[in-house]
Amino acid sequence: MAKPKSKRASHKPDPAGVIPGRPGSEHAPLEEPTRPREPLPPKPDQSGPDPVSPTGQPTGTDQAAVAQGGAYLTTAQGLRLPDTDHSLKAGPRGPVLLQDHHLREKITHFDHERIPERVVHARGAAAHGVFVGYGSAAGVSKAAFLGKDVETPVFVRFSTVLGSRGSADTVRDTRGFATKFYTAEGVFDLVGNNIPVFFIQDAIKFPDIIHAGKPHPDREIPQAQSAHDTFWDFVSLHTEATHHTIWNMSDRAIPRSFRTMEGFGIHTFRLVAADGTTTLVKFHWKPKAGVHSLVWEEAQIISGMDPDFHRRDLADAIEAGAFPQWELGIQTFPDTADQTFEGIDLLDPTKIVPEELAPVQPIGLLTLNANPSNYFAETEQVAFHPGHLVPGIDITDDPLLAGRLFSYLDTQISRLGGPNFAQIPINRPHAPVNDMLRDGLHQDAVHSGVAPYRPNSLDGGCPFTAGADHGGYVEVPVPLPPAAKVREAPASFADHTSQPRLFWLSLTPIEREHVIAAYTFELGKCHEQAIKERTLRVLADIDPLLCARVAEGLGLPAPSPAAPLASVEPSPALSQIGGTWPVTGRVIGIVADPAADLDAVREVRRAVFDAGMVPLVIAPTGGMLGADGDAPVPVQRTFATARSIEFDAILLAGSPAPGKDAYAARDAKAGNGTSLSATDPRILLMLAEAYRHAKAIGGWADSEDCLVAAGIPTNAPGVVVAENASAVLSEITGLLGTHRVWDRFPAADADTV
Repeated sequence: MAKPKSKRASHKPDPAGVIPGRPGSEHAPLEEPTRPREPLPPKPDQSGPDPVSPTGQPTGTDQAAVAQGGAYLTTAQGLRLPDTDHSLKAGPRGPVLLQDHHLREKITHFDHERIPERVVHARGAAAHGVFVGYGSAAGVSKAAFLGKDVETPVFVRFSTVLGSRGSADTVRDTRGFATKFYTAEGVFDLVGNNIPVFFIQDAIKFPDIIHAGKPHPDREIPQAQSAHDTFWDFVSLHTEATHHTIWNMSDRAIPRSFRTMEGFGIHTFRLVAADGTTTLVKFHWKPKAGVHSLVWEEAQIISGMDPDFHRRDLADAIEAGAFPQWELGIQTFPDTADQTFEGIDLLDPTKIVPEELAPVQPIGLLTLNANPSNYFAETEQVAFHPGHLVPGIDITDDPLLAGRLFSYLDTQISRLGGPNFAQIPINRPHAPVNDMLRDGLHQDAVHSGVAPYRPNSLDGGCPFTAGADHGGYVEVPVPLPPAAKVREAPASFADHTSQPRLFWLSLTPIEREHVIAAYTFELGKCHEQAIKERTLRVLADIDPLLCARVAEGLGLPAPSPAAPLASVEPSPALSQIGGTWPVTGRVIGIVADPAADLDAVREVRRAVFDAGMVPLVIAPTGGMLGADGDAPVPVQRTFATARSIEFDAILLAGSPAPGKDAYAARDAKAGNGTSLSATDPRILLMLAEAYRHAKAIGGWADSEDCLVAAGIPTNAPGVVVAENASAVLSEITGLLGTHRVWDRFPAADADTV
């Protein structure tokens, strides 16, 4: 039962190369418009949920038809209104009258605009897209959406775990990666994270880890951080959290972008083939752009400069036509009675299977090609649930997954006002629904018939049950061994150190330095000495060097391991460094001023666009460079608004003179003691940051003067200076393939190699 090709069309970026981020589909006029007109259409990069009825029937409705319509302001019932700025009063200075129905409707609705935010994953960003199956999973799963060239609409939500909706994007935290597949057989939700393991092995501990990670209940601080006592108190006492914690202390916890973030299904699932054979699998999302992260200083700067950094990056990339892509892959394992593989318990969600033991096999391609048209209606109201399954995909007895199967459904009923949350447009399946569920809050379907029960004869026996031969979902009849009711974990769950040690030994020296720095920073924020000492005991059992370096930073003695260190084989696949990746979607800052060679700037800007990257021109002021010429260059950032963290590489079209606002009283970034320089001090600051963050830097014309003023050796790794702008861009593009110029970092301590 293959799904027909999706009708969701990928928008094409503006051929003129308009930079993304414009708020509306038309430019705003200087004066307030007064002539009535219909609402503006959405921007080309935006799309709403596909038009299906509350019961999953295609309606053929234009998506615009479900948006607000009409040129005139009305009440919710369609009554046109002459005024919405003044309450109805008894005279201009008199009291407000109770009979003001418009005031009451407007304020009442405003009072109820917010719904309870998610307890976890509250801060999110999302996009529409399409998944295309490769057909390579046919031997292990009969799921129709995995068939060759089958296109399935999807909606993907990324999120942070600990912070509230108002927190920052670039905090050190786990990220959610949840995908809703609108398949022909019903909705399938793959609800995962960017870290393949979890803090706990049993869902009964989920309230504990979240309570420990959330702000302290007395002061409601710190927000969206794990650098505090309650978190470290819990994870140092509950050592099954050790594996997830070391991932959280690595660069994986501060991704460069949602677009360069890996995703994992966390649990082991069971796939069912057409002939009934079963295979155990783990799901992986592999970003086509590679897995890249921020450095810690960047993350801190971004939190202040642009707390919406990740959501803005995702939306702008889609609007620019640099559509993010991931391959869905699976690791497969024999479905044996003990459900283990190479000695690894597949039901333990704190364990991974190294890719060297079980390679990830690609089974489909995900492309995100449209931004939501309304954040609340789509991103906020989308409801995921691990129990939303389709034939060919079944669950296992992972005790964490068992609790999630209850918790997600229970949460949606609370957040979305009742049991009919599946009828919200973004949640509606694209398969016919005949569930016999009736009534309840927010029932949008208008059911017919008189017999919502089975068996019945009054409705002709409808609806009928469907066996597996008619697409019915039949759970795999897994035999259960004799057992007693106990509150215990299997003995295989007791190993809490070998896989954290595997992760540590799989990292490159610079990545290990980042882990050491993260533990030192996070524990340095704790007040209780006992918590620091207890955590050092945990680290000693992972690796003595890691423990010793963190202990040095905390000013504490390093304890010895409590037991012999686990003997493990490193997994190079766990490192983010060492490969090369496409440059699609990378952001290139081009620094220029009115004295620059604008022909070279135009040439480079067009070449950046043609390479699938995003150029942002940075100038002393906004507006246009060369505004009096035939082809003015639009300015997207000014010296005052730009910061190095926004760019993957920086190009200098010369050495820009100080802008008129380059003094500390106007812009503190200019007050760094270089105000007498011939180059704008804010550009010198930007270059210094980019250099120490190991980013590629290039320039032409007299850009060498600017680099020297910034203290950057022109012969340093990743610094390219030439007379020809195109040659500079070509070399910089090559450097971007490794994401950063890792050779620029000082050599790590020999002991970490």
